[in-house]
Amino acid sequence: MIRIILVLLTMISITAVGQSEEKPDCTVEVPITDVIGPATHDLLHRVEAFAAERKCSSILLLINTPGGSLDSTRRIVETILNSEFPYLCLISPGGGHAGSAGAIILQACHVNGAINGTRLGAATPVMIGGEIPEDLRKKIMNDTRSWLESLTRLRGRNEKFGQDIILKATAVTSEEAYKLKAIDFVGGTKNEFLEFAKNRTVKMPGNKTTDVVVGETIPFDLDLRYKVVSLLTDPELAYVLLLGSLGLLYFEITHPGMILPGVIGAIGFVISMVAMHKLEVEWGGLALIFLGIAMLIAEMFVPSFGALGIGGIVAFIFGSIFLFDPAKTGGFQLPLSLILSVAFALGVIFLGIGYMLLSTRKLKKAGGFDDLMGQKARVVTVEESSGQRGTIEVRGEIWKFESPVAVSVGDQVRIRGHEGLVLKVEKET
Repeated sequence: MIRIILVLLTMISITAVGQSEEKPDCTVEVPITDVIGPATHDLLHRVEAFAAERKCSSILLLINTPGGSLDSTRRIVETILNSEFPYLCLISPGGGHAGSAGAIILQACHVNGAINGTRLGAATPVMIGGEIPEDLRKKIMNDTRSWLESLTRLRGRNEKFGQDIILKATAVTSEEAYKLKAIDFVGGTKNEFLEFAKNRTVKMPGNKTTDVVVGETIPFDLDLRYKVVSLLTDPELAYVLLLGSLGLLYFEITHPGMILPGVIGAIGFVISMVAMHKLEVEWGGLALIFLGIAMLIAEMFVPSFGALGIGGIVAFIFGSIFLFDPAKTGGFQLPLSLILSVAFALGVIFLGIGYMLLSTRKLKKAGGFDDLMGQKARVVTVEESSGQRGTIEVRGEIWKFESPVAVSVGDQVRIRGHEGLVLKVEKET
């Protein structure tokens, strides 16, 4: 019996060791150092998959950002709130800051903190490239304020601080934020923060709680995919890339066989569509842009006296304005100067080409038989049998002829008609 018990205990210990080896404690470390945008959201999804693959227990975000897109921030916060991993967020290094969107993300984290000498706050929504209309500004600010209040309440932090950074653009040092209970920790090193976070009880999705497990940190670097997505999801760049790709595709269609413009245009168009999807554009606005370009192209071939061209420019301008919804993007819209500049360039190009094509249609077609009627010609050769057939020279070209009377080489004749490719001529008197 004792031997059986010893064998069972040995098997249990081996199983426990195997389980501990299968689930090593580790923490994935991610730097958030650029402007918050779709690339950041995409990065966190890949970080979570990486953490699940490595069977890690928590995720550490090292934040040093000036802020970014409100829409992307909302999506990142949703990811954090619904994650199976506790997020440990630290403003680092010393001298860094979590501005605007970074300050909001900091409040969503399960445990947050800051290195001495850092700062956070100033999360008032602003429009890139212009002022937000007053009604829209109030709507965005009130919505963001109430949203941030719910985050601070969920994490047991200072709700008034959440209001002030939105309504008053308040910014504070890390030490002041700690006194205000806006952050959980302030200290000198990352390791101090991790030690502080270890074994803290935090709220997880579904009203569950868990104790934070901190293990060996595994870095997740900002790879090439992140850099490419970050570059392509700049709204103005995506807009210009789309229009440039359409221009190259149009050039390939009108000049078949060039190949290179078509290849570059097709690749650019697909990439621009991926970028537009990441940016959550208004597809109605994109449809208006396509409709406007189609009408401009049609203007070159349909005699609409400018109606299609003007309609195309109007559709293009409104489509560009509606492409991004300011209420979803925190007030961002394409600069009106960019939209009008592109619309003016397209109008000049397409309407100019249309005018030239229309002018060409009005020109009398040259090189046909009608153009030869009544012209004088010189007899070059004649058939000796009749003298009524042979060849003549007209406008430097040699034609066969038939004459009602005999002619000689060198005679002047006038063209009066044709039968097939044979000209009918009369001898000049």
